[in-house]
Order: sequence, then C-alpha cells, then structure tokens
Amino acid sequence: MNLGIRAHDIEKDSLEELAEEIGRKGFSCIQLALGKSLPALYPSPGTLSPGLSRYIGKTFGDAGVQIAVLGCYVNLIHPDLSERRKGLEKFKEHIRYARDFGCSIVGTETGSVLPEMGYSERNFEEKPFLDAVESVAELALEAERFGVIVGVEAGVNHPVHSADRLKRLLDLVDSNNVQVIFDPANLITVENYHRQDELLAEAIELLGEKIAIFHAKDFVVEEDQVKIVPAGQGLLNYSLISKLLKDRKPYIQVLMEGTKEPDIEGCADYLRMKFSSRSIGKGLLR
Repeated sequence: MNLGIRAHDIEKDSLEELAEEIGRKGFSCIQLALGKSLPALYPSPGTLSPGLSRYIGKTFGDAGVQIAVLGCYVNLIHPDLSERRKGLEKFKEHIRYARDFGCSIVGTETGSVLPEMGYSERNFEEKPFLDAVESVAELALEAERFGVIVGVEAGVNHPVHSADRLKRLLDLVDSNNVQVIFDPANLITVENYHRQDELLAEAIELLGEKIAIFHAKDFVVEEDQVKIVPAGQGLLNYSLISKLLKDRKPYIQVLMEGTKEPDIEGCADYLRMKFSSRSIGKGLLR
C-alpha cells in the first residue's frame, strides 16, 4: 500500500533529518505543511521559488518519499476579508510551486466564521457555505492554470461538514482540479457514530470518483464527546473502509494523521494489515 504520514507528526530539526527518518520508517509519501515542518525554510508567504521547492522535493525523493500533499490549511471564509485574501494568496503560492515539489495536490479544509477557526453553529448556515464555494472556485481557477489539484477536506466543525455538503460544493465549483481529501473520522459526531457503516458507504458512494487522498485516524466516544485517536485505537470500521476504497481507489495514498511516537509503528502495522487483507467476511469485522 501507499502509506504515509503528516511530516509534522515527526519531530526533527532539519529537512535532511526529517526526510531520512520518514524514509527509515518505511513511509512512501507525506503531507507536508511547510510552516509546521520547515519553518526556517518557509518563514512566511512569498518565500517559495522553484529552486527551494525542487530542493525540498529532491531531499524527500532521495529518501524514497514523495510529497503527496502540500498542506495549506487556511481559513477560506475568514470574517476579515483582508485576512481571507492573505490566506487565498498563500494557497495560490503553494499551487504555483506544487509541481516543483513533485506534488500535484494542495490541501485545505473550509475554515470558520470565527477568526481563530473554532467551532460555531453559524458555520452550518448557507452564507458561510457559499463563501467557501466562492473561495474554492477562485483557487480552482489558479489550479487549472498550473495543472494542480485543490484537495478539499470536509470536517464536522466547518461549513463543509458532511459528505453531501462536499458533494454539493464539488457540483457548484464544477472543476476537475478540485478533488477530495477523504477523512472519515472528520465526519463522525456523537449523533451519528452508531450508524457509521451507513455513513461511510454513503460518503464513498457520493465522493468516490473525486477521492484523491485518504487521511487515516480514528475515534472513540468519551463523556459524550468524540475524541480523535490514532488509527486502530478506536471504533472506526477500517475493514469496511479498506474494502470500499480498494474496490474504487486501488493504491490510493493513505496518510496517517495526528499519530506521533510511540504510536507510529503500531498504527502503520495496523493500516498495512487492514489494507492488505483479502478476506473481509460477513459482518465486516473491525
């Protein structure tokens, strides 16, 4: 399988050490958030150049690691329009140089009506959703110019908080350069986790054609709250997920998220076992 990890979930002091460690752990790909993993090399927007981008991409490539996604998680609906514009321009900078990294996807969620990106029920109203559509449409135009994909990730606290809302955004933007970063744990709530099998099947049916990347993490329910944990340590039905994804997206890049030491090796082994299993019996055992 094409298994990877978010680069900033591994702590190293330099680009070279980071690339070597990720390759040593047997990962073939990463999601790279430049400001989080390499703040000395990307201190602020405007820093990127073809030379820097190719150097970073080559360093990971020499370690056998491909940059699958450039993470650029900006607030697409920031209430301060000047701050929203800064975020969109930062994302466009990533689009322009993505190919120099050897990468074809720049990823984000859809933001919040709150400047600090927190939870608000106002995120679920129509206007924030339409603002997100407008921002994604603008990014799609830039992506089409540079032959890059905008990866959009749904999340329960965001304007695009469900599979059907994400499908609606994809239909409204109507660009092949907008694809899906599918993170099923992001769709789980206290209200719906009991019917997760139905939810997962519906999401993959709705979005399957546009799913480009899979984010792997898990969830548990504690004190009537959903808590995110590493893959294999919770309730998410990975047997069902692997079956549905293998049928529709063979060799999809699977990126572990929010998984740090000492859980990395165990999580990686669990995912390799689930995605390589050829026998998924009746009942879809977890």
